[in-house]
Parts: sequence; structure tokens; C-alpha cells
Amino acid sequence: MLIKFSTDKTVTDVAAALQTAVQANHFGVMQVHNLKETMTKKGVAFDRECLIFEVCQPQQAKKVLDENMSVSTALPCRIAIYEEGGKTILATLKPTTLLAMFNTPQLEGVAQEVEDTIAKIMKEAACP
Repeated sequence: MLIKFSTDKTVTDVAAALQTAVQANHFGVMQVHNLKETMTKKGVAFDRECLIFEVCQPQQAKKVLDENMSVSTALPCRIAIYEEGGKTILATLKPTTLLAMFNTPQLEGVAQEVEDTIAKIMKEAACP
């Protein structure tokens, strides 16, 4: 269900590397959510680093949405970067798993392409 990579890089270093890898693989970063910052602003004590990147490849998104607009509830793809056990973790839900919930087998190929690219992006960001 999840794709996960761990690295000794800091959250900040992985975030910078992820930005570069996303662009190099023809995806775009739509938004970055800083959970620690957001929760603190809302008065909730949260001291762990966690960034959530919303990423998208517009041509792939269009293929999916042209077939089934309900899939928009699962878009864009998200990649989380957080600290756990002294490591920095990159994690995402598998697009193939998400798409399977929508009963659209004709889109399995698109989901697999997106999943492969997101895994490649995450690996590039995690590697030294």
C-alpha cells in the first residue's frame, strides 16, 4: 500500500532534493504542507518535522479525470517527508492501490506509470 524510502539526509535536504527530482521527472509541486508549522499556528503542540508535497503530472491527471472524475478525490499525489527512528522517511500511497478503489481497470496502466515515476522521484531524493 505504501512506497517508503529512508535516508540519513535531513528533512530539509530531502525536501530540496525532492523539488529537483520532481521537476526532472516532468511532474510539478502544487503545494507543500508543513505540518509542524500549521499545527503550531493552530495552537497544537507538534514538534516533529513533517512536510507533505502535493505533486502532479497534468497530462496523466487529465487521462484519469477524463475517464472518471471521482478520482479527483484522490488527487494530487502526495509524498510525505518525516523523521522517524533517527532517519528521514519519504512515503506515499501507491497510486495503483488508490485507483483500484475506483473500479476503473482501464486506468491501471496510467496508475502504474505514475507510481513508477513517483518511486523514481523519491529514490532520487533519498539517495546521497
